Amino acid sequence: MSTLGDDELSLIHDRLNDQDRNSFSLVCKQWLRVEGENRSSIRVLEPDSLHRFLPRFPNLVTFESSKLLTDAHLEFIAKTCPKIQNFSLNFKETNESYDHDYSSSGDNFGDDGVCALANGCRNLCKVLFRKRRNIGNVGVISIINNSSKSLTNLDLGRCSLIGDQALEAIGMAKSIRVLNLDGCTLITDNGLSFLANGSCSKSLKKLVMAECDRVTDRGVSLLQQMCWLEELNLAECGPKVTDLGGLAVASIRTLKKLNFSWLINVSDTTLVAIAENCNNLLAIDLTGCELITGVGVRALGNHECLESLGLASIYNIKVDDLDTVLARQSLRHIVLDKGLRIWIPPAMQDNISRFCQIHWK
Repeated sequence: MSTLGDDELSLIHDRLNDQDRNSFSLVCKQWLRVEGENRSSIRVLEPDSLHRFLPRFPNLVTFESSKLLTDAHLEFIAKTCPKIQNFSLNFKETNESYDHDYSSSGDNFGDDGVCALANGCRNLCKVLFRKRRNIGNVGVISIINNSSKSLTNLDLGRCSLIGDQALEAIGMAKSIRVLNLDGCTLITDNGLSFLANGSCSKSLKKLVMAECDRVTDRGVSLLQQMCWLEELNLAECGPKVTDLGGLAVASIRTLKKLNFSWLINVSDTTLVAIAENCNNLLAIDLTGCELITGVGVRALGNHECLESLGLASIYNIKVDDLDTVLARQSLRHIVLDKGLRIWIPPAMQDNISRFCQIHWK
């Protein structure tokens, strides 16, 4: 019987599930090599062993690791696997990392490693760097400069060194659809201006700005220029976001999900405008918006497709105010303050629960 060539083995490999592919690689050295060359994704649990095993996988497209990684690790990855398009490197904190604060220590990778990655892997699509706190503006700028046409998803949540300079570069990204900046507290209205007036405003569908508490109505009002935005999270952006910014957001008719939780100066004025203008809205979280009253809640009762509503820690609404909202057949989930529970008869709660799940907080 003639020996199977690499092309034939690759066809066989493609028809196997992950478990069988692992077994496939154990048959002989040729099969081991073919399996490595056809592997498209990998999840690394022991980064210190990268030099030993990574060269076997030159055609990786997806690389995932939540462990501590250094600049040297990223440089090696970029040189060894230049075809990688998706990096999921969100840092997972453990008890040990809390004790030593590895997320922001000199041991964790920073701009030097990110620049090496950006220069070596020039078709990045998805880059997730959540809680990698040594990353700053320089690293992000390098990613955009090298992958501005291919990058679709960028997560910089809790990367506390990210500021307006990085957003100036991100604004030039032409295909980005998802941008997470939650907890990036150095961002100001100037940064939002770069996003709203840049190329990304024509592609961005999801923007998370939670806890970016230096932004004000001036910056938030500019977001109405994002003509395709479907999800917006401004939770805990501080008291300088008021109805002025809220009314601007209400003019974004493409919105499907909106988080305004703990915006203490957003009132019924904004909520009425949202109910009237955001016809595609499926979910809104108003937790802790203490100026909201029954007037705003009743306005949502006229909304045709609302599925999820968060009203916890709001103390100016009564059970009667919920009647029109709860009567909507589209509503599937509602979060209410636990103080209201004693005022809703058990029989009424049971009846509501048949079509709408109630969560008490």
